[in-house]
Formats: sequence, structure tokens, C-alpha cells
Amino acid sequence: MATHEARTLQISIQRSWRDVYDYASIPENLPEWASGLTSALQRSGDEWLADSPAGKLRLRFAPPNKLGVLDHWVITETGEKVYIPLRVVANGENSEVTFTLFRLPGMDDEKFTADAAWVMRDLQKLKDVLEVQLIE
Repeated sequence: MATHEARTLQISIQRSWRDVYDYASIPENLPEWASGLTSALQRSGDEWLADSPAGKLRLRFAPPNKLGVLDHWVITETGEKVYIPLRVVANGENSEVTFTLFRLPGMDDEKFTADAAWVMRDLQKLKDVLEVQLIE
């Protein structure tokens, strides 16, 4: 099996790791901060269904845990399965969120860079949502 190029994208959030995990681990919250999903998710057995700009998606999430693991798998309409490692860890009273982005087969530099920018916008939105909740 080939090793794929990867980028680790990170953002600091001024909330406890537990607050971030508790919010981000709820699939229904994803459309609020993950712009790749354009509709609310619907549960279908062990999976979640959503619409995206790329078509209908099926998602599977890591089980609830005390380690801050938010990994998920996205299955496209064509059956392509994309693994998305996502973690939240404590950093003092606040947290760090890391997202590992893998370059998919056939993805050129421009698309890989664009995907990384998209992920960073989504992580910034997650930060904004959680830090605004802190103020309210």
C-alpha cells in the first residue's frame, strides 16, 4: 500500500478540550462548521447521510471516547472512502485541534493546496462558533 503525502493542519481554540470534543463529536453540528456539507445529516444505521457540493455522501464516525479522537470516514457516491484523522487535545485550559489531510491519488498540487485552505476555513469556523459560545 502506498504512503500518501499528508499535511497536518492545526488551530488553537480558547475552550477546554472537552467542550470542543463534546461539540464537534455531535454529527448534527457538522454542517454548522464544515462547509463541505450543505445539509443537515440524517442517521442511517451506523452511517450518516449528507449532501455536499460533490454529491451525496455517507459518513462514519469514530465511537465516543475520552481521548479526543474525532476521526471519520467519508464515502462518496462513487464508493471512494476517504479517511479523515481529526483530534482535539488539551493545551492548558484551552485546546488544539489537528486535522490530517491526505493527498488523494491523482490530486495535483493546486487541488491539494485548495483542500488545505478549505480545511483551515472550516477549522476557523469551528473556532469562531466555540469561542462565540464562550462569550454568550
